[in-house]
Amino acid sequence: MGALERRDRIIDILCEKRFVKIEYLVNEFSVCEKTIRNDILELSLSYPIYTKTGTWGGVYIADGYYRDKDYLSSLQKETLESLLDDVDSEKRKVLESIIKKFSRPEAI
Repeated sequence: MGALERRDRIIDILCEKRFVKIEYLVNEFSVCEKTIRNDILELSLSYPIYTKTGTWGGVYIADGYYRDKDYLSSLQKETLESLLDDVDSEKRKVLESIIKKFSRPEAI
C-alpha cells in the first residue's frame, strides 16, 4: 500500500471512529510511528484533523466533519451570512442553523 492509499484510509478510519491512537494506525498499516506522524502532518494540511497528547492523546477529526458530506462553498456561506441582517428573527435562526450544519469545520 502506498502513501496516498494509506492516507486515504486514515481519513476513512477517522471519519468512522472520530479518534484513534497513533499506535492503532502503526499496527493497522504495519509501518513505523514516524511514517504515521508524517501522514498525519500531511493530512492536517487538507483535512480538519489534529493531535492531542496525554491520557486522551491520539489523532482526532473535527466534530461534524464527514468525508462524503456536502459543505457550503465560501461564496455560499458568505451569501447566507449577508442575508442574516435582512430577515426577521425566526428566519435568522433558520439561516444560522443552515450555516452551522453545512459549513466545513475549521481545523483546530
